[in-house]
Amino acid sequence: MRHHLYAPVQRIVGVLLMFTSLGFFPPLLFAFFGQDGAATAFLVSLLGVAATGWMVYWPVRQANRDLRISDGFLVVVACWGAVCLAGSVPFILVLDASFADAVFESTSGITTTGATVFSGLDQMPISILWYRQQLQWMGGLGIIVLAVAILPMLRVGGMQVYKAEATGPVKESRLTPRVAETAKALWAIYIGLTAVCAAAFWAAGMSLFDAVAHSFSTISTAGFSTHDASIGHFDSALIDWLVVFFVFVASLNFALHYLALRRATAQVYLRDPELKLFAGLLVVISLLITVLLWQHDIHQSFWSALRYATFQAVSYTTTTGFATADVYLWPGTLPLLMILISGLGGCAGATTGGFKIIRVYLLTKQGLRELQRLIHPRAVVPLKFGGRTLNQEVANAVWGFVSLYILCIVILTLIVSGLEQDLVTAVSVVFSAMNNLGPALGEAGANWGPLGDATKWLMSFAMLLGRLEIFTILVLLTPSYWKH
Repeated sequence: MRHHLYAPVQRIVGVLLMFTSLGFFPPLLFAFFGQDGAATAFLVSLLGVAATGWMVYWPVRQANRDLRISDGFLVVVACWGAVCLAGSVPFILVLDASFADAVFESTSGITTTGATVFSGLDQMPISILWYRQQLQWMGGLGIIVLAVAILPMLRVGGMQVYKAEATGPVKESRLTPRVAETAKALWAIYIGLTAVCAAAFWAAGMSLFDAVAHSFSTISTAGFSTHDASIGHFDSALIDWLVVFFVFVASLNFALHYLALRRATAQVYLRDPELKLFAGLLVVISLLITVLLWQHDIHQSFWSALRYATFQAVSYTTTTGFATADVYLWPGTLPLLMILISGLGGCAGATTGGFKIIRVYLLTKQGLRELQRLIHPRAVVPLKFGGRTLNQEVANAVWGFVSLYILCIVILTLIVSGLEQDLVTAVSVVFSAMNNLGPALGEAGANWGPLGDATKWLMSFAMLLGRLEIFTILVLLTPSYWKH
């Protein structure tokens, strides 16, 4: 039987959809035992997505051709797109959401953006609350990495999918020789951090359900909450500082956690230049916002200002999007500053969105290098990172990413400003979606519900564009990709 060129890609998407259907089982149990009326909807979702996956998989089940590097991009985009669509089903069946709203919420969860179109979370069925948190956690390290780790039947041999999926500019390094072993190592750390985080939240006073639910969105740096007031619902300084700590840990390169555990030493962290820069930026940004809040008399006490400023600074810089204050109501340029700092993101190889600190570092170094060349045209100034000289390809990739990032921001902002008639809303939602942040300003300040359907579809695309770091999606839009 002769299969079409993209049969192996179709086969992987089919298997992944069948695997994804199992994700409806935990909320189904919550709905059944909690008697919240959503059990039938989750059962239909489970069976429907499993059947769809089977129909996609069965005609091409014998397609075993090895994937080319170019196929890796198509696999990643097709899988993320399929899972985002599949994830929307319970929102339609349980909450009677429109198709645009359901896909937006699903995409926001899976891409760990944390933007929501829903309000009244405190009164929602417990199964849906769990499901929203679970979506983010599954998306945290990537649906593909998960599949490669525990679905060896995919036989996705090699690094082509992992490279398309991985975040950050230096994607050649891997923790273990085989990508499946790498994925397992990453997930073991991810699960371990989630368990420790949940235990800490529970000990700090959260209910067990809230502790586990918020550990999902904290370690995935996603930002969904089971309450409309987000972390502010708990009104606890201890919980605020715990969130700051665990968000910071989850924003570090997971390869560092792996190496620190394997070598049983903290020296790995202390020697990492990206971590040092990241920590330094967080301190500076936190202090700057503390002073601004204090100056505007939003908080009478310096320590109160420090608590709220540090929380929001870490939450926004790492693109987590948790809140203990209505940032969109802050005076002056503070709200816009908060949206802009989300462009920094966390470290490469973490679950955060944004530029990634390593790119900011390399971009700054590259700019300073060009200045030196103007003064000393014949000087050879190598681009170094952590004592290691990087080749020109890395520098070119960073420049390419930045130029495409700015181009996408400009084009999307122009389109959305035409759709929403409000420049503040347009700029903030595009920045928020592209950086996988969540909170926005203007009409989307409280939540994204008031936005038009066209904007929601466009921002769903922007969230995927940001999560897969632009190149992975845009490469599919080039005519040369489809020429074989």
